[in-house]
Amino acid sequence: MSENVKKTGGWRTNKWVRAAIPALLLHCSIGTVYCWSIFSQEIADYIGFSKGATEWAFSFAIFFLGMSAAFLGNVVEKDIHKSSLIAAICFAAGMAGTGGFIYYGGMHKGSAVALIGIYICYGFIMGIGLGTGYLSPVKTLMLWFQDRKGLATGLAVAGFGAAKAIASPIMQAMLNGLGEGGIYKMFWILAVVYFIMMFVGHLLLKKPDGWHEPQKSEKAPGILDVIKTKPIVNYIGIWLMFYINITCGLALLSQEKMIVKCIGLAGSVGIISTISAVFNAGGRLGFSAWADTMKDRNTIYKIIFVMSIALTGLVIVTGGIKNGAGNTALTILVLVLIMAVNAGYGGGYSNVPTLLSDHYGMSNISAIHGITLSAWGFAGLTGNQLATWIVNHFGETVEVDHYMVNPVGYQTVLYVTIVLYIVALVLSLVCVKPTDKALEAKAAKKAAK
Repeated sequence: MSENVKKTGGWRTNKWVRAAIPALLLHCSIGTVYCWSIFSQEIADYIGFSKGATEWAFSFAIFFLGMSAAFLGNVVEKDIHKSSLIAAICFAAGMAGTGGFIYYGGMHKGSAVALIGIYICYGFIMGIGLGTGYLSPVKTLMLWFQDRKGLATGLAVAGFGAAKAIASPIMQAMLNGLGEGGIYKMFWILAVVYFIMMFVGHLLLKKPDGWHEPQKSEKAPGILDVIKTKPIVNYIGIWLMFYINITCGLALLSQEKMIVKCIGLAGSVGIISTISAVFNAGGRLGFSAWADTMKDRNTIYKIIFVMSIALTGLVIVTGGIKNGAGNTALTILVLVLIMAVNAGYGGGYSNVPTLLSDHYGMSNISAIHGITLSAWGFAGLTGNQLATWIVNHFGETVEVDHYMVNPVGYQTVLYVTIVLYIVALVLSLVCVKPTDKALEAKAAKKAAK
């Protein structure tokens, strides 16, 4: 950072105003995509389709988040103002369009036009806003907070996770208070609110003075050239363990409500959902801040995977989901697993950009981070759908406290996730090599002995 930044002071060169606050405004807006479960049944009922048919809108949103991040990473790298404006426009337009097609679907029950329109608006258009909005503040944060990159990115990404906890009760109150057609009215109101929030974030967001971007006359290294500075299996390992962590997280969390009902806590579903969202946000901030103190950030992923394997194994061995109703110890164990997976799921997100910058440097971090977020897109198509397929094909529906649940099906999901977590742990141990910083620290420690 230049001396000018250090001496001038004022809000124009304040890292909180120019990086942290706009990042939170952007991420707290786009993070509401995870509120889908709050209103998905209402959408299905209002437009005359099954919940399963409408669920694809959320899957498409996550898929296009990853794909837009991958393909627009270079746009973000070159111009954060253009990318943050694209994010604000696409996210708000997608939300408003979703409301419009819900309104149309209410007027024409069972209309394929309404369903496809929701797929396009919530899935594709909002997905572009999600991908560009997620990427835009990340590099800026790492440039302003070079000594605590993990803390900075964790703070912003925590906003993405906390958005669900903040917005869920507001959305529920709006659905209850807006009366007939409240579902589409809610989308229109929130489109305006989130556009204002994201546009303010767009105006504030700025890289520090003195940061040198390659000029047009300079030949900047391509993304593949940067990735090839390390063995290619190193990047493949990072991509795969990120993909697996998200897939496992989505597989379990997509069944969270039903698992909670299965262990006899149906009356506390809303509270537990809010607490799990807090753990998700806390994991994003806590794990990334913790990683700042480590020689090798990959250690955080090893911790996340070991924790997930141990707790998943305990719930499998004890049959915690099947036997949890009426058993306090098993109920607590299942809740601990849900909270730990939420925290690890969030921590896996927040540490990706800083892990990549440690391995490949800052020159192309937005573009490399964008390509890596394609793992999020593919996980969005596989995580939820994998768990749904397992629950539909294993076990049978039984009644627990007047609710129909499938204990064996939910328990079977854990057999798949524990295997995937083990694969991810092996990848982090074998494929992802120590950074130069970690190797230097190890050599210095050995020399001191």
